[in-house]
Amino acid sequence: MDSELLTRFALIEDFSDDQIEVLKPIIEDIRFDTDQVIFNQGDPADYLYFVLDGRVSIRFKPEDGPVLMVSEVDRGEVFGWSSALGSHRYTSSAICSECGLFIRLEGEDLKNLCQEHPETGILILNRLAGVIARRLRGTHEQVLALLHRGLNDK
Repeated sequence: MDSELLTRFALIEDFSDDQIEVLKPIIEDIRFDTDQVIFNQGDPADYLYFVLDGRVSIRFKPEDGPVLMVSEVDRGEVFGWSSALGSHRYTSSAICSECGLFIRLEGEDLKNLCQEHPETGILILNRLAGVIARRLRGTHEQVLALLHRGLNDK
């Protein structure tokens, strides 16, 4: 994996050359086609994904309702963070909405990275926490808008 490609991600854009070298052996690139399912809600949460090129639709299926489109993940962004948080299952589905190239990091490798190179691992986890917080705020705003719209329709 080319170091320059890795630095496209805000999560690791300012990493040192040494930190990038530590990541290279534990990541792999993978291509997905449009409409290809990357993972389903409830699947084992094995990988953290980064979008090099393309787009992904994150969808959630509540027990008592239709599938909801939660967000779109674009170039330079990350998804599948259940794997990095110790969750055993993905809480949503990811479907490739625009074919492209992705890289993925196995959750277990990230745990090992935190033990073997704690400075790098903790930096990734801290930045990932920021991504998660922003996404949750966005989801919260979507829910409030839906509730408001529903109340106004009555």
